[in-house]
Amino acid sequence: MTPAPCALRVAIIGAGPAGIYAGNILNRLVLETGHTVAIDLFDALPAPYGLIRYGVAPDHPRIKGIVKSLQEMLDAGIIRFIGNVTYGTDLTLADLREHYHAVIFATGAILDAPLVIPGIDLPGSFGAADFVSWYDGHPDVPLEWPLDATDVAVIGNGNVALDVARILAKHADDLLSTDIPASVYAGLDGSPVTDVHVFGRRGPSQVKFTPIELRELADIPDVDLVVYAEDFTPDSHSEQLVASNNQVKIMTRTLNGWLTKAPLGASRRLHLHFLHSPVEVYGDGRVEGIRFERTEHTGDGGVRSTGQIVDYPVQAVYRAVGYRGSALTEVPFDAVRGVIPNDGGRVLDAAGEPLSGLYATGWIKRGPVGLIGHTKGDALETVTRLVADLPALVSGETADESAEAILTLLAERGVEFTTWAGWRTLDAHEQLLGAQDLVTPGRERVKVVSRAEQVAISRTEALLTL
Repeated sequence: MTPAPCALRVAIIGAGPAGIYAGNILNRLVLETGHTVAIDLFDALPAPYGLIRYGVAPDHPRIKGIVKSLQEMLDAGIIRFIGNVTYGTDLTLADLREHYHAVIFATGAILDAPLVIPGIDLPGSFGAADFVSWYDGHPDVPLEWPLDATDVAVIGNGNVALDVARILAKHADDLLSTDIPASVYAGLDGSPVTDVHVFGRRGPSQVKFTPIELRELADIPDVDLVVYAEDFTPDSHSEQLVASNNQVKIMTRTLNGWLTKAPLGASRRLHLHFLHSPVEVYGDGRVEGIRFERTEHTGDGGVRSTGQIVDYPVQAVYRAVGYRGSALTEVPFDAVRGVIPNDGGRVLDAAGEPLSGLYATGWIKRGPVGLIGHTKGDALETVTRLVADLPALVSGETADESAEAILTLLAERGVEFTTWAGWRTLDAHEQLLGAQDLVTPGRERVKVVSRAEQVAISRTEALLTL
């Protein structure tokens, strides 16, 4: 017998790409079963898009182009965005279970992975995630950032490390065409930096950059790119990588080409160092330098210590060694991996058994690996599990079917939630600020940083066009 159609209600926590993709796929798959679904997409921030808005460097608009497709999904009206709502504070797990048949957690990984070496907590030592949030105008980060160092070390050999180094090395005027807020421009414009050093443990052929990120370093105005011949030691594994992987071949060729490129006498320099393992950040009360041990290839893709110690005098250190997720109230959490324990997206309890109605997707599910495009496949896996569980999800006590009930609850608790219509108002406001910018007219947008201002603009006209 074919089951009677039912109206499934699902809450998604996190309005970045992972959450939006999950909602879009969920609607399609549920409709294919003959049922219907109502989807509410919650985020702690007043604006949607997560790390696309607050994790992509402002001089990378090509990556932000994904916003267009995400906007189309939300414009369709199938997914209801409800922003400025903090899970665990404004809404509890019990609240969500009362109002929804299922909950998908898509909260990402926004914390810096730890780097456990002496001195890493000295003043002047920073996590890349916090710095990225600052230059992207995150509302929960202070407006000012301590940019008082002439010499800076960035630890890491991935794209985030390159983003951090590039933003630090660039002259602020070269970012005026982007969406950076005035406070970020002022901070970068006052920076006395002359040298930014990027350090990686392994060799040039083992970097985790992408070719386009690497190549664009050579195009930064008034910044010389410096690499060092002693970091380019041949080994069989690197040669095999170059021969078998076109991406590695391109990056290795690019790096080797820079070895022979003479400095142009620029006012700033960006140095790329390889085969350096961080040992200690040192200084008397604040960062004064960083100590490394040189490494060498083992021939199988790894490296080993050489015993050679080298010091670099710097006044600031940025660690860009990865992201990790953070625990959510009343939700199981694997503190070692920084993820919600799950089986294909089904959240697992301490005994390894699925918790009915709870799911995870994105980086909080699998860890901070893969590009944005990988999130679609990840969401499909999770949503497929949820749809398979649909009979069990709707067989018990019925979730509150009133679309207004959750909004009424938030209003009773004094939560100034924002909506999709509200975001469209804020979006138009930011674009107008960009078009009317006195220094660089015609900018795509200028971000509003203040949370209170974002909420006020969002709620001015759109309250509550739902």
